[in-house]
Amino acid sequence: MSVVEYEFWNLTIDRSKSRHAVCRMLTEAAEYHGWELDRLRKDRTGHRTVTLRRKIIRMRSTLY
Repeated sequence: MSVVEYEFWNLTIDRSKSRHAVCRMLTEAAEYHGWELDRLRKDRTGHRTVTLRRKIIRMRSTLY
């Protein structure tokens, strides 16, 4: 049975970053580094807390 494991990357993005800039940054992380959006939260002050995740690929030995 295979268990999927993920690694996580937590980011805090300042409110001075535009929505377009944040979208571009997250798109680049997804396209070039394999990250996917797990959670995005925006607090009352406008700061964004982003959690990205990607699968951990484990290589099994083929020698027994």
